[in-house]
Amino acid sequence: MRRGIAATALVASLALAATACGGSDSGSDKSDGPVTITWWDTSNATNEAPTYQALVKQFEAANKDIKVKYVDVPFDQAQNKFDTAAGSKGAPDILRSEVGWTPAFAKKGYFLPLDGTEALADQSKFQPNLITQAQYEGKTYGVPLVTDTLALVYNKALFQKAGITEAPKTWDELKSDAAKVKDKAGVDGYWGSTQAYYAQSFLYGEGTDTVDAAAKKITVNSPTAKKAYGSWLSMFSGKGLHKADTTADAYAHIQDAFVNGKVAAIIQGPWEITNFYKGSAFKDKSNLGIATVPAGSTGKAGAPTGGHNLSVYAGSDKAHQAAALKFVKFMTSAKSQETIALKNSTLPTRGDAYTAQVKADPGIAGYQGVLAAAQPRPALPEYSSLWGPLDTELPKIAGGKESLDKGLSNAEVAIAKLVPDFSK
Repeated sequence: MRRGIAATALVASLALAATACGGSDSGSDKSDGPVTITWWDTSNATNEAPTYQALVKQFEAANKDIKVKYVDVPFDQAQNKFDTAAGSKGAPDILRSEVGWTPAFAKKGYFLPLDGTEALADQSKFQPNLITQAQYEGKTYGVPLVTDTLALVYNKALFQKAGITEAPKTWDELKSDAAKVKDKAGVDGYWGSTQAYYAQSFLYGEGTDTVDAAAKKITVNSPTAKKAYGSWLSMFSGKGLHKADTTADAYAHIQDAFVNGKVAAIIQGPWEITNFYKGSAFKDKSNLGIATVPAGSTGKAGAPTGGHNLSVYAGSDKAHQAAALKFVKFMTSAKSQETIALKNSTLPTRGDAYTAQVKADPGIAGYQGVLAAAQPRPALPEYSSLWGPLDTELPKIAGGKESLDKGLSNAEVAIAKLVPDFSK
């Protein structure tokens, strides 16, 4: 009797799971009607989402058998929300996933491998390092939709006033240029960030990282990393170098100063292109200078690669997955990416989307020129979380409340808890 009840319960639970597939928000589809897929978009609801909503309508018009339920999910909530939903078989069919989420969700089996599917039919058109970043253990779990990286952005007019004819190629050159700007233009030449993500380029410039994923070793407190963070720390003190802002509003303060001509250069990403143009210093868009981040002592420059992929939920049924794959192919096509770039001033992920019209935007053209220095994150599920301990320690170091040695030692201890199988 108990076995019969258990079997009945199992059948019921399987039926329930099948109903949930395709996302708990998708609703049930009539067998003779269109398939309804749910897409969680994590873009900015005000500035970017309208472009994606318009593309959804275009897709539906061309694919009468598919309906797309568009849901804008705040970016800062999406990772945890999807993790919870996928664990209960109620996730959306498609997620606009930040590149750093891929290894963790792939490891849990939440993302569908896309190799050999129509979603990746144009794989050769995409920048290889962006495909690499969408992979985990040899399989591809996302199609790059938009990309970003950090660059040195500068005010050409202020540089010209200081007699600077080209962007600095090293951190030492940037220090020298900052002093010239202070002398000739009367404003600071550079204002750095205390956030760990923005300090990443200093690590790459020394040929290191917070961890060596291949060797399973924590390297944030190594001599090479200390040298990198020492260079980072030195950028807050000296003529023309703005002191560290450790307040909660530091990001806004730095951005406001730059767009209004109160500081000549900062490190920033392309997500701020539209906001650059809103500032008084860049009403003439051609005044915006964009260069590869300065190099460290290795002579090589590197910046973290960011951006978003479109990933398909592995828990959806075959009909929903097929519809989702078709949608992903449409959204990541050259034509769609051109539209997104023109409307949102974001960077396409495939070369054929950089049309003459797209490259007419000096911000997009400038950031395209620095993508060669963008470094993919290692396929380590915990990698993105490693910046957390540094976001706690770096402001203390930059603010003079903690020594560099103490701060990095604390970060090492905290990171060891996140990757307990890594050695120090």
